[in-house]
Amino acid sequence: MPVTVFYKSEVIARGSPADVAGPLRDLGPIARSSDLLAFDDDSGRQVDLDLAEPAPRPRGRPALGVEAREVTLLPRHWEWLGAQPGGASVTLRKLVEAAMRAGRSERECLDAACRFLTVMAGDRPGYEEATRALYAGDRENFDALCVLWPQAVAEYARRLAWPQDFAREPV
Repeated sequence: MPVTVFYKSEVIARGSPADVAGPLRDLGPIARSSDLLAFDDDSGRQVDLDLAEPAPRPRGRPALGVEAREVTLLPRHWEWLGAQPGGASVTLRKLVEAAMRAGRSERECLDAACRFLTVMAGDRPGYEEATRALYAGDRENFDALCVLWPQAVAEYARRLAWPQDFAREPV
């Protein structure tokens, strides 16, 4: 699950929760916890990051919550999977994650943007009208209504609402 981290109204980190936790620990004490917020790049939901120092890793295979199940494929499929970087399991997880991201409906994308905007722009001018424009698919009006907001907030909302426009760029 990739996340985007905002400090006040600016993006300060992007990546997996584990990737962003280290640099965020270096920020030191923050006056208000509400100034540092992280959002799931797929759902727009606010997420909590574990900023505690990681415990030493025990020996052996890590417990990642992986569940073993049987998958039935043709030999040519196993051959192709085995030739991919990381092997069959890593490749299958990547394919499933990509399909899950690509498979979000238009409504799910708009809902993700709305969830984010409720937190980051709910008290800003034009919020309600911008939300209506978002669901109406009126991008021009949406852009006009959020022009007074911090650029990073408006841009991230656009990325959540219309991910196909940013498919080649990282969130």
